[in-house]
Amino acid sequence: MKNTQPQSSFKKLCRKLSPERKDSAAEKRQNNRNGEDKNRDLEAVFAYMDANRDGRISADELQKSFTTLGEQLSDEEAEAAVRLSDTDGDGMLDYEEFAQLIKGDDESTEEDKTIELKEAFKMYIAEGEECITPRSLKMMLKKLGESRTTDDCRVMISAFDLNADGVLSFDEFVLMMR
Repeated sequence: MKNTQPQSSFKKLCRKLSPERKDSAAEKRQNNRNGEDKNRDLEAVFAYMDANRDGRISADELQKSFTTLGEQLSDEEAEAAVRLSDTDGDGMLDYEEFAQLIKGDDESTEEDKTIELKEAFKMYIAEGEECITPRSLKMMLKKLGESRTTDDCRVMISAFDLNADGVLSFDEFVLMMR
């Protein structure tokens, strides 16, 4: 019996690092049912980051939240993130601005989506390589805090490897992500 756990973990991790994709009608119905849960989750993240509970997230609060989560965000990066997402010009993120930042722009073009997929794909390939290999996948998963064996990574890749060459090309990656 085939172990599907590594395959689903790989797909979930890739989707975390990639733009929204077109869902099937069944997935859209399920997503609508889960919409309220997603909104509650987003509200909880917003509340966590809104340390002073004023209904807005400052660059300082954003930076401290990242630090708490073990990530580094410079003063300049935090200020730029807020400035780019701040549509009302108050220098802070309200819930709607935060939600838009997290959800991304649903009106992005196919060209934008392809560029984003290429950027996500590049994260999984090792320098000098053109495909996702079991070794490069293992390294990326380790960076993301998920320890897998090379054999696990081979199984994950084989689930989406259409030409059975043992690696994922960009085209195979795109098909997996859509």
